[in-house]
Amino acid sequence: MATSKKSTTHAFASTLKKFKTASGRSGQYFSLPELARTYPNVNRLPVSLRIVLESVLRNCDGLKVSPEHVAELANWQPNADRTAEIPFVVARVVLQDFTGVPLLADLAAMRNVAVEQGRNPKQIEPLVPVDLVVDHSVMVDYYGTKDALDLNMKLEFERNNERYEFMKWGMQAFDTFGVVPPGFGIVHQVNLEYLARGVHERGGTFFPDSLVGTDSHTTMINGIGVVGWGVGGIEAEAGMLGQPVYFLTPDVVGFELTGQLREGVTATDLVLTVTELLRREKVVGKFVEFFGEGTSTLSLPDRATIANMAPEYGATMGFFPVDEKTIAYFEGTGRKKSEIEAFEAYFRAQGMFGVPRSGEISYSKTVSLDLTTVTPSLAGPKRPQDRIELGKMRSEFTELFSKPTSANGFNQPPEKLNQVYKTSNGIDVRNGDILIAAITSCTNTSNPAVLLAAGLLAKKAVEHGLTVAPHVKTSLAPGSRIVTEYLEKTGLTPYLDKLGFNLAGYGCTTCIGNAGDLAPELNQAIYENDLICAAVLSGNRNFEARIHPLIKANFLASPPLVVAYAIAGNANRDLMTEPVGRGTNGRDVYLGDIWPSSEEIHKLMKHAMNAKAYRANYAQVSEKPGELWERINGVKGDVYTWPESTYIARPPFFDGFQMTPAQAQLGVTAARAMALFGDSITTDHISPAGSIKEQSPAGAWLKAHGVQKADFNSYGSRRGNHDVMMRGTFANVRIKNLMIPASPDGSREEGGVTLFQPSGEKMFIYDAAMKYMAEGTPTIIFAGEEYGTGSSRDWAAKGTQLLGIKAVVARSYERIHRSNLVGMGVLPLQFKGTDSWETLGIHGDETYDIRLGTELRPQQDATLVIHAPDGSSREVSLTLRIDTPIEVDYYRHGGILPFVLRQLLG
Repeated sequence: MATSKKSTTHAFASTLKKFKTASGRSGQYFSLPELARTYPNVNRLPVSLRIVLESVLRNCDGLKVSPEHVAELANWQPNADRTAEIPFVVARVVLQDFTGVPLLADLAAMRNVAVEQGRNPKQIEPLVPVDLVVDHSVMVDYYGTKDALDLNMKLEFERNNERYEFMKWGMQAFDTFGVVPPGFGIVHQVNLEYLARGVHERGGTFFPDSLVGTDSHTTMINGIGVVGWGVGGIEAEAGMLGQPVYFLTPDVVGFELTGQLREGVTATDLVLTVTELLRREKVVGKFVEFFGEGTSTLSLPDRATIANMAPEYGATMGFFPVDEKTIAYFEGTGRKKSEIEAFEAYFRAQGMFGVPRSGEISYSKTVSLDLTTVTPSLAGPKRPQDRIELGKMRSEFTELFSKPTSANGFNQPPEKLNQVYKTSNGIDVRNGDILIAAITSCTNTSNPAVLLAAGLLAKKAVEHGLTVAPHVKTSLAPGSRIVTEYLEKTGLTPYLDKLGFNLAGYGCTTCIGNAGDLAPELNQAIYENDLICAAVLSGNRNFEARIHPLIKANFLASPPLVVAYAIAGNANRDLMTEPVGRGTNGRDVYLGDIWPSSEEIHKLMKHAMNAKAYRANYAQVSEKPGELWERINGVKGDVYTWPESTYIARPPFFDGFQMTPAQAQLGVTAARAMALFGDSITTDHISPAGSIKEQSPAGAWLKAHGVQKADFNSYGSRRGNHDVMMRGTFANVRIKNLMIPASPDGSREEGGVTLFQPSGEKMFIYDAAMKYMAEGTPTIIFAGEEYGTGSSRDWAAKGTQLLGIKAVVARSYERIHRSNLVGMGVLPLQFKGTDSWETLGIHGDETYDIRLGTELRPQQDATLVIHAPDGSSREVSLTLRIDTPIEVDYYRHGGILPFVLRQLLG
């Protein structure tokens, strides 16, 4: 970091200027208006790019960041070729526990290597502040009762004791590593309400907050004008240990909002509309920046809701500039007066305060949305971009029920839709029945307007005599304790409780796949009759098998609609014309009877923005973290000793480490296909986070190590143990390897299986991988569009590498997963034009060579040679998706982790 002491030698010392706050406090900063004297183009740059430019300018040391980098970014043109990479030094890093634990395990293993190399283990130390928020581990085992929270938290601590001991070791071993314990909230909401500072100060120099996080929804922080996005744990590790975050200079799509949301329309309806629109615009790898007079009408939580779902619309960020609404949010959430004054004065001094109007900024492309056109909506049943207007839910569900799976449907006979099935305990169940209704996920629980709307709708529903059907598993899992505070103060909690939406935990729960199980009788009925049952949740992800392995139709909705559908009990309903249910005296009650008005919500908002309550709540992180957390004891010392555990094990990524990297093999020879996948294979498909099946390779390994089925926990919770995770790679119960021939009715077998070649024997992908590795045969994955979409899950790449897979060849990639593959030394390659494994007639019984020539260059041409069983061969041109020069270095070193370790120890 450049500081005032270095200003005399800084290449752009003349840009170091002073500013004053409202109270007269002065500070210095690297001035972009001053830089614009040399590079006038700066004044037309998107605000998000200016914040990145400030980091490049401030950290220009002539080594990792050069004057040329400053000039390249200052001269950014909206539609130039994107070949230059930006070295972005972030102010801090945030982690959630599922991704944070394996990252901590990697750091611990690096310290082991340092000791083995005769070095000081303290050479391995985060160089920027790191905060880990424990939010992914609580499950909804108990629900619908007043003691559900306590019971779920006790179970959480029992299940995760070994993981929490490991985190406690990390807190005392690393100077810059902090933990927000379980029970405080979801990482992104905690980040928004507490961790984000607006501006930082070091050595008298002020600079904007910026970060990367090991969860794709890190983008929620874009709602308060903070530049940050999700990366895989391996990339975050490099950022923690002194590496800039490198990325190609992006396109920036300007999203102009006009008008104002209509009465009865929520921020959730808006974000589902934005997601649908931007997915069509193909914004993967791009920044999206919101501007225009409509943007100014949105509250800060509404903006954060839209920013949160950037991964769902595919963008790197969904950025909102800083304005008066941002300042008001900082005041309402209890930030210090001195911080807020510095924040506002800094952004005004930089010329970055206020939402730009049309024509003020140069964007690569402009998209617009009139807010008055947004209507109440849900999204599903399998993807967040598939928006359904509320009034079309019945017709859409009916159509999808019988559509083929290739058209996103469920391939069921139409006559089955309205049949009634009896469970063994006498409960009637139908197709479309909602079995899970969950108010969950930071996307919406960070927004008081939709939470208060849910509470008000519950109040009116109870007053009308409505109830929730017994087959619906209801839960409330907010992203912050503040939600409980204002729901209680407004008197809405008893009504939510009455409908079964009792507080179940503070964490991701249902949205991450921690929905807990259904009643055994329901599981049996679904399995025996192949029922298409539904979940409705206020989350951001609804990919196949993510919410629950047996629930095939999953719909995203606003919190008040979650409550409404819980009452309705079935997704095959038109709540715009049909009654929600029957209330007192058998009277039909319609959605309009119980839907709260904007005025009713607004009257209660003062309880949701209480600065004193926010300060008191977050003071407990360090002062009163909770008795369960205080009881946790971990290993002490600078070096971890790896006690026997099925949760935490020393990762194998540094086995045989040498200071000089081995010669990287350019290309792959005589490889076999591990799998042929279709489009939209998500990181949930590749590396599931949810439950572990007893009959799976991971389940068998756990049982062999004395773990009972009841104690399996989840894949997400066991990410600190590579033996479990490599067995869980491609183990999603809904993944379809198209190498397996279709059944006579056209259906495909689901689950992580493959055909071992050349025998054609069917087996688990893990078992086949071990056999191929034992005989020295490299393997390849073939896939379609958007390979690796979804969560920033580094184990999707780590598991791929540990299974001996040397390359992935796909039609296109999601941003983070492509980067993670490179970071683990796996080659990502892309078909050209209209080519695909289907059009090329690949069956999976061939052998393959990948030729890269004699020198590795970013995005160079590569050749796929397909050797058919009959001895014939064909050559196909591919594009190597190692995109930047630094990624070439990572690959040559065997991945980003050995690259960084060599730098630290060198």
